[in-house]
Amino acid sequence: MRPRPRMLAVALGVLALGLLGYTQRATVAVWLAERGLARIAANSDPLSALADGLHVGLCGAGSPFPDPERSGPCTVVIAGRDMFVVDAGGGSAAQLARMQLNPGQLKAVLLTHYHSDHIGGLGDLLLQRWIGANATRPLPVYGPAGLQQVLAGIETAYRLDAGYRTAHHGETVAPPAGFGTEPRPFDLGAAERRVLIDTPELQVVAFRVDHGPVSPAVGYRFRYKDRQVVISGDTRRSAAVQREAQGVDLLVHEALSPQLVRMMEHSFVRAQRPQLAQIMADIRNYHASPVEAAQLAAAAGVRMLVFNHIVPPLPVPGLEAKFLEGTAEEFDGPIKVGRDGDWFSLPAGGHSIERARRP
Repeated sequence: MRPRPRMLAVALGVLALGLLGYTQRATVAVWLAERGLARIAANSDPLSALADGLHVGLCGAGSPFPDPERSGPCTVVIAGRDMFVVDAGGGSAAQLARMQLNPGQLKAVLLTHYHSDHIGGLGDLLLQRWIGANATRPLPVYGPAGLQQVLAGIETAYRLDAGYRTAHHGETVAPPAGFGTEPRPFDLGAAERRVLIDTPELQVVAFRVDHGPVSPAVGYRFRYKDRQVVISGDTRRSAAVQREAQGVDLLVHEALSPQLVRMMEHSFVRAQRPQLAQIMADIRNYHASPVEAAQLAAAAGVRMLVFNHIVPPLPVPGLEAKFLEGTAEEFDGPIKVGRDGDWFSLPAGGHSIERARRP
């Protein structure tokens, strides 16, 4: 059958447009980039677009293991118009930017403990917040005992960089007084918990968890108006997490799969790499399993459970099902294995938990 003239003309037209698009692809790419940059540049206050409530995002759902879907531990909590970050693992500042959040709006950082994967991105986050806000005061950083030592080291490492930026961009863009941190260490006291912020609308509580031999290690509870989230930090199954999580809307809990990590241990044994095999054996004893976290969530009566600090990475489809094996039998609420960019909104005055991705 011979093609009809009209059909042939349409086909030739489509081909011509395709060829034109290919030859002009650089021009098209620049146009798209300019539009995207214009939107980013105009959005200096992304918090203003959020509904009043508590918003929780995973700016790092991973661990020390390399994982293309999960950066080092980082959770962003937005209470009304106040933005906090809990832990600052490697890539935290870049992931916040990918989530279209402005580090310059950061009110404070809260650290759970001082393992390297929880502080490895702190220096870059401090710089991005400083420049992003033309800040004239250092960033408040909360943490348990040892905080001043950690922050002094990070500031020393980045002080030359800060000087270069002020010299290059000027004091209006990079005010020297705004670089660095304002350490706010806390002692948990006999009650093993400490209220850090307490206003009519916002309360932030730190509480001791069990990550021994790492001590102190803490988790955090945020209450904004009538909505609440608990972030466990790194811990075995902990009675303190269960206590603080009673009836909360959202529990963000770390999780390690003993079965999958044991598989890694056996692989290192077969490869005659005993040191790495020993590490795989050791790490199983100071993290909670997904089933243990699900049991805790059920006992506390939380409304939704989100796993972060995912160990090990889950690069193959189907491994997530193995990671979650047994959790649904323990907790009948929604469960989410976190990835960078996961976003949970808890509007004030309601009961909904709205899930999304940023971007």
